[in-house]
Amino acid sequence: MSRIPLHRIPLGTFVHARSGDKGGDANLGLWVSRTAEGPYAERVAWLLDTVTPDWVRDLVPEAAGLDIEVHPLPNLGAVNIVIHRLLGDGVAASTRFDPQAKGLGEWARSRHVDVPEEIA
Repeated sequence: MSRIPLHRIPLGTFVHARSGDKGGDANLGLWVSRTAEGPYAERVAWLLDTVTPDWVRDLVPEAAGLDIEVHPLPNLGAVNIVIHRLLGDGVAASTRFDPQAKGLGEWARSRHVDVPEEIA
């Protein structure tokens, strides 16, 4: 059995993000840019195959124990993620550093993840 060589790189090396709040839920969109250097189709396939609720819990540790929805958007090369109750009762009641989850996307992009060598 052969193993695919992996590289540990910041997610934001080829994934873009946008995030925000919907009441007590955080919304996180991740997508692969067509303009970035590198193999677009392979990167999109990796993103769609990799992003699961458990993967999101690893990426965003404070989401452990929360309900997470992942909505693949293959025609956009993207996924939309909803992390339920990450913001508690919402922005007015949240004690989080980022109560509107506006910085969640850039924080996620800064996290290091393992990706196959050929798409790194």
